[in-house]
Amino acid sequence: MVAARGGFSRPVFIGGGTARETMMEKHDQAGTGNTLVPGGGRDLDQLKAEVQARVDNQRPPLGGIRSEDARAVLAQIGSLSRDEWATAWSSAAERYFTQAQSLEANDTSAAAEHYWHAWRLHHFARWPVENTPARRHAKQRALEAFRHYAGLLEPPIEVVRIPFEGKEIVAYLRLPANVRPAPIVFAIAGLDSRKEDFLAHSDGYLRRGVGLFAVDLPGTGETPMESAAFDSDRMFSAALDYLATRREVDAGRIVVQGRSWSGYWAAKLAITERARLRGAVVHGGPIHGYFQPQWLQLSLETGEYLYDYFQAKAQLVGVTTVEDLLDRNRRFSLLDAGLLDRPSAPMLVVNGARDSQIPAADIFVLLQHGDAKEAWVNPVGGHMGRSPQWPSQTIFERVVMPWMLRQLQSTPT
Repeated sequence: MVAARGGFSRPVFIGGGTARETMMEKHDQAGTGNTLVPGGGRDLDQLKAEVQARVDNQRPPLGGIRSEDARAVLAQIGSLSRDEWATAWSSAAERYFTQAQSLEANDTSAAAEHYWHAWRLHHFARWPVENTPARRHAKQRALEAFRHYAGLLEPPIEVVRIPFEGKEIVAYLRLPANVRPAPIVFAIAGLDSRKEDFLAHSDGYLRRGVGLFAVDLPGTGETPMESAAFDSDRMFSAALDYLATRREVDAGRIVVQGRSWSGYWAAKLAITERARLRGAVVHGGPIHGYFQPQWLQLSLETGEYLYDYFQAKAQLVGVTTVEDLLDRNRRFSLLDAGLLDRPSAPMLVVNGARDSQIPAADIFVLLQHGDAKEAWVNPVGGHMGRSPQWPSQTIFERVVMPWMLRQLQSTPT
C-alpha cells in the first residue's frame, strides 16, 4: 500500500469568497436559467482556457477528449449559454458517430473506437447535469453511442434491467471471458459522472480476472429515483439481490467502488450490507462535514469544479434553492444517523488533503468510528487525491485496484 500523510486545509478558491447572501442569490438565480456558472468566478475566456488545459493534461472531467477536438469546439463557443456549449460539443460527437456507422460493417474495432469518442464528447456536452434541452439531447445521444460501442466489444457489455419498485434499475455488467464464477467490483457513479464512465475503462478490471457491474448514483442518469434520499441505498441492495441470481457471478466476492459522491453510498453499504461485501472503496466520498451548511456554502465557490456545481448538487436531491439544498443535505450525515460505530466490511478511504469539494476531514470521521480501516491521503492532492504526481489513473493502478484485488482474493472472516 502506498501511503501519504499530511495536514488538512480549508477549501482553496480561485477569485476569493463572497458574502453568503450574494452567493445564495447568484446560485438561486442561475438554477433554472441557460447561463452556466463557472467555478471560481472565471469569465468566458478563462473558462475556455481552463477547459483546454484540462483536456491537454487529461484531467477530469475531460479525460479521453482529444486536444484538437477541444480546440475546434471551443473556437465555436462565444458565450456562457449552456445550450451553446452543449450543442458545440455534440456537433463534434456526431462526426464521430457518423464515421462509426460507416466503419461498422467492415472494421468493428475502428467503429468501436469512433463510437467511444462520440460517447465521450456527447457525455461532456450533457455535463454536469441535464438541465437544458441541448443537454438532455446530448444525454440520449451519449447513451446511444455508448451502447453501440458496448455491443462491439469482446466480451460485450451487457445492459441489465432490474425490476425495482414498479420501475427498473438500468445497469451494466461485463465479465472476463474465462473466469466463472467471476468476482465483481460493484461500481457506483458520482455526482456528475455516469455508469458509462466505469465501463468505458473496463479492460483494466477484466484483464485481472474481475467483472465490473455499474449503476448510476440515485438522482442522476438512468436511476429509477428522481432524487436521492437517505434510504436510496435500497436500490443497491436490490442490485445485490439480482447479482446473487447470476450463476456467472461469484456473489460471495463483491467489492463496492464509490468515487466522489458515491463514496458516501460505498461507506453506508459497508455497514448495512457488510455480510454480502468483501470490502468498500470510499474514494473522495462525503460522510458528515460535507453535509454541514458552512462547508456547502464555501464549496459552491470552488474553482476545482469546472462549472454548474450548485446545479448538479441541487438536482441530485431535488431542490432549486441554496437554502433548500442546505436543509436537505443535513439529512444524509452518516454520523448523525448513528451508523458509523456499527461493524463494517473492510474499507479503503482515499482523498486529497486539499480537496475543496468534499472535506478531507471526513476521512477522520470514518477512521475515528467503528472498525479499523485503511486510508491513503495525498497531502498535496485535490478532490479524490489528484495531483500532478498522482493523477487519477496512477491512484487507481497503485492504490485502489491492488486493495480491491486483495479483498476479492482474501478469505472472509
